[in-house]
Amino acid sequence: MASIIASLPPPLLAAHGGNNTFFRALPKLPVSSIRARQNRASVVVKATGESSESSNSLSIVKSVQNVWDNSEDRPGLVGLGFAAVVAFWASSNLISWFIYRYLLFKPDREEFFQIVNKSISDILGQ
Repeated sequence: MASIIASLPPPLLAAHGGNNTFFRALPKLPVSSIRARQNRASVVVKATGESSESSNSLSIVKSVQNVWDNSEDRPGLVGLGFAAVVAFWASSNLISWFIYRYLLFKPDREEFFQIVNKSISDILGQ
């Protein structure tokens, strides 16, 4: 269980006396710390339960553990993990090649923009 204690300043939007003004000037900094404490409201926030992100990640881990416990599903899970690693490796190499080929140097960027503009004009029929 987590808790947060905050000290908030008084609201900036308030009616000033009998006046119907929506905004009032920011208060001057108080000289004494006692006055500063009187003008502030304390808020305590306590979190209970799990957040949606942690519950999703835990449910994925639990589902993988359940599949791993079934001995007939282990080769499929290993193959899926291997395929994920290979896909990540291939995509990272493809992205680094693209950056090196088209985006790193100015003449290559200009060539890339010319290719893109030509493709757009071909698609639009201009």
